[in-house]
Amino acid sequence: MSLIKSISGIRGTIGGKSGEGLTPIDVVKFASAYGAWVIEKTGNPKVVIGRDARLSGDMISRLVSATLQGLGIDVIDLGLSTTPTVEYAVPRENAGGGIILTASHNPIQWNALKLLNSIGEFISDEEGKAILQKAEKEDFSFAEVKKLGKYTQISDYIDRHIQHVLGLELVDVEAVKKRKFRVVVDGVNSTGGIAVPKLLQALGVETIEKMYCNPDGHFPHNPEPLPENLREISKKLEKGNFDLGIVVDPDVDRLAFINEDGSMFGEEYTLVAVADYVLSKTPGNTVSNLSSTRALKDVTLKRGGTYTAAAVGEVNVVNQMKAVNAVIGGEGNGGIIYPTSHYGRDALVGIGLFLTHLAKFGKSISMLRASYPTYYISKNKIELTPEIDVDKILLEIKNKYKKHPINDIDGVKIEFEKEWVHLRKSNTEPIIRIYSESDSEATAEHLAKKIILDIKEVVSASLI
Repeated sequence: MSLIKSISGIRGTIGGKSGEGLTPIDVVKFASAYGAWVIEKTGNPKVVIGRDARLSGDMISRLVSATLQGLGIDVIDLGLSTTPTVEYAVPRENAGGGIILTASHNPIQWNALKLLNSIGEFISDEEGKAILQKAEKEDFSFAEVKKLGKYTQISDYIDRHIQHVLGLELVDVEAVKKRKFRVVVDGVNSTGGIAVPKLLQALGVETIEKMYCNPDGHFPHNPEPLPENLREISKKLEKGNFDLGIVVDPDVDRLAFINEDGSMFGEEYTLVAVADYVLSKTPGNTVSNLSSTRALKDVTLKRGGTYTAAAVGEVNVVNQMKAVNAVIGGEGNGGIIYPTSHYGRDALVGIGLFLTHLAKFGKSISMLRASYPTYYISKNKIELTPEIDVDKILLEIKNKYKKHPINDIDGVKIEFEKEWVHLRKSNTEPIIRIYSESDSEATAEHLAKKIILDIKEVVSASLI
């Protein structure tokens, strides 16, 4: 069993002993700490909650609701929802915060409490640490019987969210409708199965073929939208009867597309394409994390903007976007953050913008993909023994390549003429993750192997 406490919330596998898995006791303890923090921070005893469709969701939701009510907090429960829908709802309900009950792309046995502030954005590092401390010390007290919180259900927030997407200036419903798109959707039997078909219908998509859109929580495959998990939808598109495929993760904050011939558009290129469209209409700056493709930088420079890299993590990307007033940003995992809508990864907003872009492009999705620079990212890791000082290894690598441009805000990223390599240490185990990118797949792999050899040399030298 696993239980991971971090600044962004608490995540774990269902079952086991308290403190070792995500048990009811752990849920109540952590929800109590968060609720107490909301009251202290905002003085606003109101919290919005929503969940994805995973099997443990109903149980976790009931525990969280009752705990918050016990603290004297009014609960607004959106029921089956999406992460961006909860983010959208928090400020519109004038709430002090929000909790999304989802383990995102993790398998069925996982669940999590993801925490939002009063403007519907993920809490900061400092705020997360304060909540963890409260949970550890059990620094909270519950309300007297006459001051218990109220419980309210609102079941139409996905519809409200969709109307918001349709109302965005850069989402052209008429242009999408005219293209008469034929689309296959894989909703991985979670809330994307509710939200995405509804959005497509509202956009006037002519044909919507549903795959795994029954929100019963029985994920038909690994729910992370990576190529190796999307073979079934790919085969359906290979037959040539559809214009594109759309895939989301269980909480609908990651977005991937499949080309009309069954090939992958590329999760990394979801943001690239959407950014290209947004920049063509509203020139400005962009942000992605250090491990995302340089194609976004290419597109941004071509459109006259400035690209900035942020540390990995949605909170870090959002903070950097605000700092440089970015018009679009996100992460290479298919996460679109469009500030005109809200500062959160939103697959529904991404679909609206992407389909508008594709409609105006006027050609196939594979031809749109071919219009962007092609890069290949190699993802590797090297496991080390616990006694090895990972920070020292990263410093040694940084010194070795000091003649090259280096970014060390999150590990070490080394820029070469046409390639880059990014080394990050794990926060939970002695592992260094190594990401490398090049316009040649072989070169990206070679660069990763070269850096791994460098790390092994440093390790060997330190043991002498």
